[in-house]
Amino acid sequence: MNLSIFFPAFNEEENLRQTIETARSILNKLGLANYEIIIINDGSTDRTGEVAEALVNIDPTIRVIHHNKNEGYGAALKTGLYAAKYEWIAFTDADGQYDFSEIQNFLEKSNSADIVIGYRARRADSLIRKINTRLFNIEMFLLFGLQTKDVDCGFKLLKKEVLDRIAPLQSDGALIEAELLIKAQKIGFRIAQIPVTHFPREAGKQTGANLRVIWKGAVIEPIKLWWTLHMR
Repeated sequence: MNLSIFFPAFNEEENLRQTIETARSILNKLGLANYEIIIINDGSTDRTGEVAEALVNIDPTIRVIHHNKNEGYGAALKTGLYAAKYEWIAFTDADGQYDFSEIQNFLEKSNSADIVIGYRARRADSLIRKINTRLFNIEMFLLFGLQTKDVDCGFKLLKKEVLDRIAPLQSDGALIEAELLIKAQKIGFRIAQIPVTHFPREAGKQTGANLRVIWKGAVIEPIKLWWTLHMR
């Protein structure tokens, strides 16, 4: 298998090196034909960009793409998805909250699924974030018939073919992962779900609970997507 793996990163100077070095170590043991690691530096204002460039200098399989300004998680995901060159694409967060060794469980499902999505078996987050996720899952089911346990879990694997078939993705915000799954399901791609381990954040600051981000991802973008899919 040839695998592209990318890590969206915004102000992750304290987490990035450890996350990437852990990923390198695990990927080197999987017997992949080829792999690449892409870091998406989403306009970080700390030393994330410098750390990323230092990692590039020690390993030719690593490359970094810099956004000139912070464009948000959805935009970072789109950059990574479209930059990936291999036939399978995986992504997970740069903050180290997921156990990257579980990528092997995703790869084992690749023979029977076109997309493999994680769901946090025990989510190490605040109650309000858990409630937000639950409500968002319900919203995606009611609006689009999407039946997933954890829509926005940031650990996924998909065939590049899926991305090619559903392009373009219109969301630049928190809806991006749901949009990908909704469009893939509509075409008939096979989606599998597996549990993943979720750790508490040890450093840095989460931004997903920002009210502006929630409003855009849970209200504005779903309305636009529903209109696109049902009224054209």
